[in-house]
Amino acid sequence: MHAGGSGQDDRTGYDVVVVGAGPAGSSAAAAAARLGARTLIVDRARFPRYKTCGGGLIGGSLAELADLDVPVRQEIVKASFTAQGQKPAARAARSRMLSLVERSEFDAALLDHAASLGVEIRSGVTVTAVTEDAYGALLSSSDGPIRARYVVGADGSASRIARHVGVSLEQVDLGLEYELKASEEQRRTWAGRVHMDWGPIPGSYGWVFPKGASITVGVISRRGTADEARSYLKTFVEQQGLGDAEVTHESGHLTRCRTPDSPLGQGRVLVAGDAAGLLEPWTREGISYALRSGRIAGECAAKAAGPNGMPPSMGGLSRVVRDYTMRISQELGPEMDAGRVFLRAFERHPSVMHALLTRTPLGWREFQRLGRGQTNVARVLRFAPARWLMRGLSGLPVPRPAST
Repeated sequence: MHAGGSGQDDRTGYDVVVVGAGPAGSSAAAAAARLGARTLIVDRARFPRYKTCGGGLIGGSLAELADLDVPVRQEIVKASFTAQGQKPAARAARSRMLSLVERSEFDAALLDHAASLGVEIRSGVTVTAVTEDAYGALLSSSDGPIRARYVVGADGSASRIARHVGVSLEQVDLGLEYELKASEEQRRTWAGRVHMDWGPIPGSYGWVFPKGASITVGVISRRGTADEARSYLKTFVEQQGLGDAEVTHESGHLTRCRTPDSPLGQGRVLVAGDAAGLLEPWTREGISYALRSGRIAGECAAKAAGPNGMPPSMGGLSRVVRDYTMRISQELGPEMDAGRVFLRAFERHPSVMHALLTRTPLGWREFQRLGRGQTNVARVLRFAPARWLMRGLSGLPVPRPAST
């Protein structure tokens, strides 16, 4: 898709090489380039490419994209909800709650933006291994060896770089999805509205995300429930009156959530986004985590590679990994901790969670605020009644989050 002159020299290569050109990778590359780092991004795919994803952008994601013309397909101002197809509820907001994108268009726009900042891009290149030596990191790839002072692994949930780092996981979920061709009537029916259904499998839910000419319908549940998830998706599509729509893509993927103590890097190598297992455990929302962790990784790597950069190591943990881990723990850690509590409550008492969201003014207000990026699940738990309620529903300790 893009080509550029080589920024390599024989020994140190690029300042920063990013593996993977999804939201985390493009965000990392753009952040590194803004700080003056010679940056390369490689991806095994050629862009634009199809990506299984609901494509929902919350306010936190849009805040990260302030300098990008985001290719939004639909602005959402209405939401409807059911619990296993029952107990319907509908709500309308006064302003946008969520923006929906086609991932093929969105990811390509992010990559184009990184290129405009001077990032060199090599598509159709598969990275097979990473090693480190006295000069930095060496990537083995289908395009030959690539040298870097620092590497950011953003190569998705099946990441090779994550295996090098030793990422450990505590939650793996299966997402199944249909991309449907929308008729004119279906476009009108779904314009500006998303639908959420709390499913029959503990912790599962289904969604309908309209994008004009297409509609994304999917379900997500714990890994190991594939047969039940397929049955749920089929039933859900029929319940939403979409059974006769043409399926243009049918796909599945795994989402992976890290353990709280999982490493985020090793030596000169950092991991971000899905490769690091960074996502919100309850909703499994990952785009905002990809954009934020990618930016932080790119900044840390570029600063480490700069003329006044940090020494490669400090005690048993490299300095760049220590600083990146600290920033992720501070900025994303509280949200992930709170998300685990909300997920447990949802698994144990889905009907109560449904009632809180759809039958109480406070629940609907916070749902809107979550979508707009005005709050997050960690901030919700700053309120004592919310902590008491989540403690009772989840059976987990709910420490009071630090003030933000």
